Amino acid sequence: MTNAYKILGGLIALLVFVQAASIAFAFSGLTGWIEEGNTLDAAAMESRSLDFTGVLGFPVHAITGTMLIPLLSLILLIVSFFAKLPKGVPTAAAVLGLVFVQVFLGITASSTAYAGLLHGINALLVFGAAASAARLAMVADRVDAPAARA
Repeated sequence: MTNAYKILGGLIALLVFVQAASIAFAFSGLTGWIEEGNTLDAAAMESRSLDFTGVLGFPVHAITGTMLIPLLSLILLIVSFFAKLPKGVPTAAAVLGLVFVQVFLGITASSTAYAGLLHGINALLVFGAAASAARLAMVADRVDAPAARA
């Protein structure tokens, strides 16, 4: 179970990178599209017919952030009870809590720019907590490895 905990923590951290890359890709493409003379308005957004390099970044960001990362965070918390790592449960709970805050901020970001600002900051906290979870399991593996060889 320690290995599963390590993989889940690392995977969540990796998916935060995917989140950052996909939204940067999408907004960079959107900016170029607008600079070419196109107009983004409510009608264009509702038509779902936007076509520019990077448009795929928006659904990747949405699906990864609202489905994959929350699901993996919940699984991490469940696994933490069986992994029996020191501070494993609180670390996994922190990851899950930060992820739920992240989803809330992402959903409310269109209502207020401040939520968007906090969404970006909280993403770094999610990454740090997930990376800490993975590291916690790696350290436990190193400590247990000599005892297992003996």
